[in-house]
Amino acid sequence: MNLLLLGRGRMGRLVESLAARHGDLSIAGVITTASGPGAIESAGPVDVAIDFSTPAAVPVNFPRLAARGINVVIGTTGWQAHEAAIRGEAERAGIGVLASANFSIGMYIFRRLVEDAARRFAPLAETGAWMHESHHATKKDAPSGTALMLLAAMQSAGYPRNIDVSCTRAGSIPGTHVIGFDGIADAVTLTHEVRDRAVFAHGALEAARWLQGKRGWFTMDDLMRAP
Repeated sequence: MNLLLLGRGRMGRLVESLAARHGDLSIAGVITTASGPGAIESAGPVDVAIDFSTPAAVPVNFPRLAARGINVVIGTTGWQAHEAAIRGEAERAGIGVLASANFSIGMYIFRRLVEDAARRFAPLAETGAWMHESHHATKKDAPSGTALMLLAAMQSAGYPRNIDVSCTRAGSIPGTHVIGFDGIADAVTLTHEVRDRAVFAHGALEAARWLQGKRGWFTMDDLMRAP
């Protein structure tokens, strides 16, 4: 199975180095800002593309991938202002897309726990909610895509009050998300901490394998529900 990798930053390099551990997956090509125009069009046979580029690059590169009928795993965050247009491109091209701010299975379970907690605390008017997320100093988006995903999960679960969100960008922190519910007499805190960024790369590679041959717009929920 041939993969086209977009971006060679922290995550791109991890995906490139770990692909061989996933059996039949191989990196057929890598597209970076230095690749120049026409790089996607001239790439050899590709089954699925994995995008860990930049927010600005996603809406530029996606139509080129769609035009070639290449399915795409999007791990880049910060491009959501263009989501409607990108979804339209995917539908017209009849390709499959799996987009996620986080490919960790642990985060998938954590989101479910946060969602359930938000639903249970929603009727308790005296209970406030907060979120703090920490990432490495070079991460561009704040709040992170994962933080926004968790925030949306809490809101969709029916939590009606303001959720205070704060961010830290320092050092080489892979990613920590802390959700708190604070009441009059007690508090509940939930934490997800990444100890190795490789978890994201392995998840993205498995998402690419799962996406091969599919059509439509998917999330980690679809992947995790698969038999």
